[in-house]
Amino acid sequence: MENQFLPKVEEKIITLRNQQVILDCDVAELYGVETKRINEAVSNNPDKFPEGYVLMLDNQEKAEVVENFDHLRNLRFSPQLPKAFTEKGLYMLATILKSPRAVQTTIAIVEAYAKLKELSRVIVEIPQQQDDKEAQRKLLHRSGQLVEELMSDVLPKQSSDTTLELNLAMLKFRHTVHREKGE
Repeated sequence: MENQFLPKVEEKIITLRNQQVILDCDVAELYGVETKRINEAVSNNPDKFPEGYVLMLDNQEKAEVVENFDHLRNLRFSPQLPKAFTEKGLYMLATILKSPRAVQTTIAIVEAYAKLKELSRVIVEIPQQQDDKEAQRKLLHRSGQLVEELMSDVLPKQSSDTTLELNLAMLKFRHTVHREKGE
């Protein structure tokens, strides 16, 4: 079953303090609620969000995410410092938000994080298989599949060729997608 929220989730995951997180405003957008509702859920359930589940950005981090992520540019006008939900914080938030959209969004979040984790494991495993070329080929193939799954719905749909090239230390991906308008 394809989840309509999955591409949106993958676009919202950013790295902050060496962790993959989603900012409160993006979580609110994904769940279809106001940001203040997400933050109220955290405030009203402090026992469900121990240290490491939600990170409070400082002024410098806020300025950096505004500068580096176009979809977060409106944060510069907010007097509030955003919160960043770690994977554990997002799972805990899912125990509080119960609407049908919340359930679908939570499934999309779980799927996105699972693919990112699998890709990380595959990339680490590839150099360890130097003596087994067939195993290494299978790992390279799987990593290509994961990149395609993570990126295919994010790439623009237009009549053109799009090439995505990622150079990850010992592993280099080159993926070309040709799509027609409306595809």
